[in-house]
Amino acid sequence: MTIESAIFDVGTGYTKMGLSSNPSPQYIIPTVLGERNNTITHSPIMKNQGLADLDFFIGDEAIENQKTCQLTRFMDNGIVTDWEKMEKFYEQCYFRYLRINSEEHPVITTDTPFNTPENREYLAEIMFETFTVPKICIAVQPVLAMFSTMFSKLQTNKTLNGTVIDCGERVTDIIPVIDGSIVPSAIRRIPIGGADATKFVLDSLQERGEPMPLNEQHSEQHCFVTSNMMKHFDFFDQRPNEFFKTYDGINRVTKQPFSVDVGYERFLAPEIFFNPSLISTDFTESVPVLVDQAIQHCSVDSRRSLYGNICLSGGSSMFRFFGKRMEVEVQKLVNGQLATAEKLTGEKPPPIDVKVISTKHQGYGVFFGGSMIASSDNFNDLCRTKEQYEEYGPAICRPLIHLSTLV
Repeated sequence: MTIESAIFDVGTGYTKMGLSSNPSPQYIIPTVLGERNNTITHSPIMKNQGLADLDFFIGDEAIENQKTCQLTRFMDNGIVTDWEKMEKFYEQCYFRYLRINSEEHPVITTDTPFNTPENREYLAEIMFETFTVPKICIAVQPVLAMFSTMFSKLQTNKTLNGTVIDCGERVTDIIPVIDGSIVPSAIRRIPIGGADATKFVLDSLQERGEPMPLNEQHSEQHCFVTSNMMKHFDFFDQRPNEFFKTYDGINRVTKQPFSVDVGYERFLAPEIFFNPSLISTDFTESVPVLVDQAIQHCSVDSRRSLYGNICLSGGSSMFRFFGKRMEVEVQKLVNGQLATAEKLTGEKPPPIDVKVISTKHQGYGVFFGGSMIASSDNFNDLCRTKEQYEEYGPAICRPLIHLSTLV
């Protein structure tokens, strides 16, 4: 009997978790911890309700109880800032959500390329000492995302060479991957993510007087990417009944229903990835430009494969037509460079085809990649066991694993 692995993809905004037998997460919850203070926890009302021993919540429950809890976000751009709260968070993930015995299941956790070896040691200590897991696999997120696209019908290049565009809650990272390993010196980052798109929508709706709660997080679900904003402005003005959409929701704090009309925000919010100056004058380079810069900082012989396998990852990459516009704009940059080279050398260089891979699971591609490696024959070779930890200490988990052996 195969023992399933527990998979935790803990991001700055949301956490995806589940068992490896599932291609998609069983639970997606906000990465937040809500702690009650002693006065509230020990009040007669709380004791009568049998909740005196429950001094903290996580995820949506924490947000729903924020009137009686102090909310804490213990992740900053993918890096843990408070390990005590992280341990509490994992405790609830294991025993309240997945409801499994941590001692019986291997665990796959994800890591950001910007994390430190010391943080991987802390994570190993928590997993082996507190939860006594039998083995752990710490895999870097963009490599897992790229591994997940290998199973897409659109993917014809079954290698771990490519470029990952990871659109997270707070930042967007562009990470080149060669033979299953990231290229740290070529990584590009812009502090714009899904939270900025949501804030853009909220601010725009409130300026128009729409009754949108400040804590609503899904208002951008009707958004899409356009390559011609002026054209869509005309469409919305001429046929508002067709292009304006109604968003119905329930306020997670007051539990009251609300309804708002979403209009120009539908295509203006995702535009921040292509025109960052819409929300900040500090950033002028778009995501397509950063993709081109990242690839140009890699070795010459790898660039063709990096352009030909651009993988989308993260919830903010799920906007309609996001991948199509990304492909068109990066291709324009490449064609411009080829034209310049032809002018300088007098010889026509071979064309470079840009291909952006969009999949139905790209919003949770990191989790899907984890479920794939958990079912591979070489999974045990990628893990660090409890016995190794006891013999060598937490330093055994310092190096990042390489997935090139799985291809």
